[in-house]
Amino acid sequence: MTLIASNLTTKGKEEFFLNDISFEMSPGKIYTIIGRTLSGKTTLLKTIAGLIAQDSGTLSFNGNNFDVIPVWKRQVAMVYQQFINYPHLNVYDNIAFPLKQRKVDLAEIKDRVKQAIEQVGLEGFEERKIQALSGGQQQRVALARSLVKNANILLLDEPLVNLDYKLREQLREEFKKIFSSKASEEAILIYSTTDPIEAMQLGGEVIVMDEGKILQQGSAKEIYENPRSTKVAEITNDPAMNLFDGEINGKKITLNNEVILNIPKHFKDLPDGKYSFGIRASGVTLDKSGFPFQIELAEISGSETFLHLNNDQIHVVGLLDAVKNFNIGETVKVSFDIEKLYAFGSDGILMSSPYSGTK
Repeated sequence: MTLIASNLTTKGKEEFFLNDISFEMSPGKIYTIIGRTLSGKTTLLKTIAGLIAQDSGTLSFNGNNFDVIPVWKRQVAMVYQQFINYPHLNVYDNIAFPLKQRKVDLAEIKDRVKQAIEQVGLEGFEERKIQALSGGQQQRVALARSLVKNANILLLDEPLVNLDYKLREQLREEFKKIFSSKASEEAILIYSTTDPIEAMQLGGEVIVMDEGKILQQGSAKEIYENPRSTKVAEITNDPAMNLFDGEINGKKITLNNEVILNIPKHFKDLPDGKYSFGIRASGVTLDKSGFPFQIELAEISGSETFLHLNNDQIHVVGLLDAVKNFNIGETVKVSFDIEKLYAFGSDGILMSSPYSGTK
């Protein structure tokens, strides 16, 4: 039961919502689509669900042309970022609603609703009215109503985006367990997000989208280690990967007159010339023997501090594994872990990474 998209294109007046999208998705897998707002994620999900018709290209499932199958006949379930429940119904009836509409046998409805409730951890809430639930519980109801359909394709459009941080973190782990169980039942699960952490933690296949195009597809590990381009590196990291221009000359990397780095081993085959270099925040740390940078901003996040730093137009974000106060404009010494450096060509395409030659 493979889902195949071939050259899907959907146009607006002046832009592409989907621009020549092609992919193949197999049952029993989780696919996470990551992209910034307006990258085309929701349009793609709605096209699969039949809520939006593409201008060109084809979509097929299990060998059948999906384009001619009406929405109500597609074995597709969708959960939106704005969780939608029926306020006049209790939890049980909300979840059972699509089965009752299909006139499924009452005994089967009871069994399937019970199973879905257990999957999302809402046991004991069956008679609770929707208004009496928290935001996280309401999202679980919406998810359970999709799970109960036993759909062949389950679409989740940023389902955690409107919840607070701690709840997102909790539900992310629970969703991962639910999805792993559901995926083993030969369903295709497609989850969209703007959050790199979600994309990497959910596992499975990751699809990176931007401006209606697929930039890269592969395992979370492959994309994290070897982002195909600077755009992918920015989208799949939080904070975005630091990118700065520089030049390789002999055994040195010159970023400016003051910041000159040694060549890491994985750059040994790169010819001299100009490149865009990348490094994650974890590779930029405070070091008394390092280069002088001015602090533009210090952000405390949990037990960590992110430092926004500048040295003559070299702007980077560094990570301090501690909570510490800094003054804006203060000068600190910074070092770069050269073994964590990436090199991209003038076209933004990856030339070398710390994981070059690995999969």
